[in-house]
Order: sequence, then C-alpha cells, then structure tokens
Amino acid sequence: MRIFLGTDHAGFELKNKLKIYLRELGYEVNDEGAFNLDPEDDYPDFVDIVAKQVQSDPANHRGIVLGASGQGEAMMANRHAKVRATVYCMSNLDIIKMSRLHNDANVLSLGARYLTEADAKEAVRVWLSTEFSGEARHIRRLRKLDGEISSELSF
Repeated sequence: MRIFLGTDHAGFELKNKLKIYLRELGYEVNDEGAFNLDPEDDYPDFVDIVAKQVQSDPANHRGIVLGASGQGEAMMANRHAKVRATVYCMSNLDIIKMSRLHNDANVLSLGARYLTEADAKEAVRVWLSTEFSGEARHIRRLRKLDGEISSELSF
C-alpha cells in the first residue's frame, strides 16, 4: 500500500514526523507537499494532489492530509469520486476505526493543531491497521456514496 501525504503550513512539522513514522512501519510514502513552511500557502493545493492519487487507485492508495482542524482538508478530498475522507482531531479512536470498518475511508484528515505527535501516530496506526468489514450493507452504502446506485428513497 502506498500512502500519500499532503499539508499546508498548519501541519507541516507533523507531516514530516509522520513521513518518518510511516516509513519505519514499512509503508511506501509519497510526500506531496508542502515542502517548505510558508504561512501563505493554501491546503486545497496539496490536498487536491493527494486526493487525485488516492482516486487513481483507491484499493491500493491511501492519503493522509493535515491542516489546522482537518475539516477543510476533508471537504476538499471528498470532492473527488471514490475518495472518502474522515476527520480526526482528538476524540475517541473508535471514530476512525468505524470510518474504516463501515465506510472504507481511504483518506485520513488530521487536525494538527489539536493533536500531539503521539496522538497523531496512534491515530494513523489504528486507521491503517483497521480493515473494511466488507459487509453487504456497507458495500451498498458505499456504492450509493460513489454514485454507482441511487438512493431508494423518493420524496
């Protein structure tokens, strides 16, 4: 599995630490920027690159994006078909477990201003080690999210 990383200035230092951590865990890592600390850069530029990489091979690529809260980064990533981003900014780790088990999330968006390095590493470890359940009801829901089938509701 290949992991793509992207951030603006808010997550720059944490991204660099996570890159080392992921390589130590044996993952192939592509850093999509930012490559220098620039307080004027914009997260959509970096998240877009990561999301496109994940979109190109959602079964084998995952993305980790970072920002101040992780919220805008997830919104940007989720604009891409077949990309399912979840946000983690320090709450119960079961949230990100469920994002994998039920939603097959392939992008983790971290709120760098709300996480310690240790918290971020633990969140990444849990997220990457949790497999999608593959249950029929979750596959059906993902197909609806991805526009492969339409909702059964009519109003």
